[in-house]
Amino acid sequence: MKVSVIGCGYLGAVHAAAMAELGHQVVAVDVDPNKIALLASGTAPFFEPGLPEILSSALASQRLRFTTDMSEVAGSSVHFIAVGTPQKAGSNAADMTYVDSAVDALIPFLNDEDFVVGKSTVPVGTSQRLEEKVTAAGSKATVVWNPEFLREGFAVQDTISPDRLVFGINPGSSFDPALSALREVYSTALATDTPLVVTDRATAELVKIAANSFLATKISFINAMSEIAEATGANVTELADAIGYDARIGRRFLNAGVGFGGGCLPKDIRAFSARAEELGLGSSVAFLSEVDEINLRQRQRVVDRVVADCGGDIVDKKVAILGLAFKPLSDDVRDSPALDVARRLHELGADVLAFDPEASGPVARVAPEIPLAQNAQQALLDADIAVLVTEWPEFVQLDPRTAGDLMAHKRIVDARNVLDPAAWRAAGFHYSSLGRP
Repeated sequence: MKVSVIGCGYLGAVHAAAMAELGHQVVAVDVDPNKIALLASGTAPFFEPGLPEILSSALASQRLRFTTDMSEVAGSSVHFIAVGTPQKAGSNAADMTYVDSAVDALIPFLNDEDFVVGKSTVPVGTSQRLEEKVTAAGSKATVVWNPEFLREGFAVQDTISPDRLVFGINPGSSFDPALSALREVYSTALATDTPLVVTDRATAELVKIAANSFLATKISFINAMSEIAEATGANVTELADAIGYDARIGRRFLNAGVGFGGGCLPKDIRAFSARAEELGLGSSVAFLSEVDEINLRQRQRVVDRVVADCGGDIVDKKVAILGLAFKPLSDDVRDSPALDVARRLHELGADVLAFDPEASGPVARVAPEIPLAQNAQQALLDADIAVLVTEWPEFVQLDPRTAGDLMAHKRIVDARNVLDPAAWRAAGFHYSSLGRP
């Protein structure tokens, strides 16, 4: 099929390359000429495993091209809207500026038989509003919604081999053509019996925001339990293991630690709360405010633990920060708990030195005040305490004796509860974590 992808950020770049890898003819559009130049040269503007390979393959096959010229989408029959919906300045609501601008720019090049397919995470009701915008412009193009479920670090896999597909298509004369078009787009995944939910647009819009809200709630729940565990001498990891055997609950996302971050969960639960307020249903999701508060509180708990483990005074203490991205296998530092912890310790007067395998570049741009090491060993050298805040494999597998030989004092705060306490204590470390005695 001939498809276009509007927006070449994290979602759009991955989606465009993956669609071309699946055999479609793809034109990807963005207003940022520097980003387009990088992508057109085969260089991903962010770290995502597997993306450079499919990007190079798609460009070499000539099934993928990048442009800043919206007119080049003419001739495509399916147009994916994949722009960002960040948190609006001064508000919890989602900023729909980029979505509206993308659709406004696309309208002049739409044919009546085309399909505008939303992938961005948006407030429920957005597709109806966009359809009215398209119709008011005199176009009969159909607006449908196809939410994304990408996990950073696994985005290529999640696009080519998704765990489910959701098509939001409102009943009407365009239902069958829209369903046929989306089935053709995702024919490879559907041929392998990928679960498909065909529903209305409002439900499709709610799916992603509801899923992220549920995951955020689950993470904050176990972090709240870690506070109780610390006060009572219980072990939150063993608690999670025990309740995780209950099939109704499950063990995934029950890992206590510094909490969630990134460009999705924090802003999505806030946007959901804001939209619920607009609908007069704020009380229905009022619990999300506490979910957010618990999550943010975890960051301060880590900072407090570092200060306490240094005897109550962190000024001029050398602190090795292991990790800056919000999660491993990513260079994303948007609302990153790790970067937040590094900043808070720096502001308290600590002599911070941080290392992340992939996020140093982004951190240098957004937080130039944070000194960066070239590797973990440099960060640990002569450190008074280490803080593991992003669970990169190289940190999880760090040998405690080797680390101890580098450091001035053998102290570590495991803010992700991923290290073996016995091994680190056997190596002479003062080891502490969240919710484990």
